[in-house]
Amino acid sequence: MIHQLRIYEIFEHNREAFHARFRDHAARIMAHYGFRILAMWECRTEQRLEFVYLLAWPDETALESGWSAFMADEEWRRIKDETHAEHGFMVGSIEDRRLRPAGYGPTLGG
Repeated sequence: MIHQLRIYEIFEHNREAFHARFRDHAARIMAHYGFRILAMWECRTEQRLEFVYLLAWPDETALESGWSAFMADEEWRRIKDETHAEHGFMVGSIEDRRLRPAGYGPTLGG
C-alpha cells in the first residue's frame, strides 16, 4: 500500500469555486480511475491557503496509471478549461508526496 499526500496552494478569491470543482467533478472522475481518497483538509499557513488530501494506492503502478488516465481524461480537461476561463487559475503550487510505511507502528488502510 502506498499513500499519496497532495498539497495544493489555493486562493481565497476563488476558494469556493475550487472546492465545488473538486467536490463535483475531480473526485468523481478520479474515482473512475481507481483513486481512493481517504481524507481531505483545508489548511492555512502564514504564507498561503492550502487544500490537502490523502490517497491510498495498492502499488506504484496503480498510482502512475491512475494519474496518467485522469490527466488525459477529456471531461476533466474540459472542466479545467471552463473553470479557468470563469474563475482564473484555481491552483498555485502543488506538492506531491508518496508515503511508504516505515515498517513499524500503525498504518492507514493497510
